[in-house]
Amino acid sequence: MSLGKTEVEYISRLAAIAVDEHQVDEVAGKLSNILDLFSQMEAADTDGVEPMAHPLDQVQRLRPDVVTATNQREKLQTVAPAVDGGLYLVPQVIE
Repeated sequence: MSLGKTEVEYISRLAAIAVDEHQVDEVAGKLSNILDLFSQMEAADTDGVEPMAHPLDQVQRLRPDVVTATNQREKLQTVAPAVDGGLYLVPQVIE
């Protein structure tokens, strides 16, 4: 697929990028090559091919979901300036 000057100007306006007049032909060629690659990929027969999230068949190593931290709320609230019912009280910042 070949793009012309008007298509490149339209695409550059949509993408909010500046393309100089002397670069229009170069950009048009590069975009045309990208669109040609998409056409080639679209022509590939993918019937019976199952989609995959990653090209390599790997398993992510996960750590066991075990609680390791202890509850220190009481200890931490003893140094807080204001606490009520287990909650930290802070000055009002929005009226």
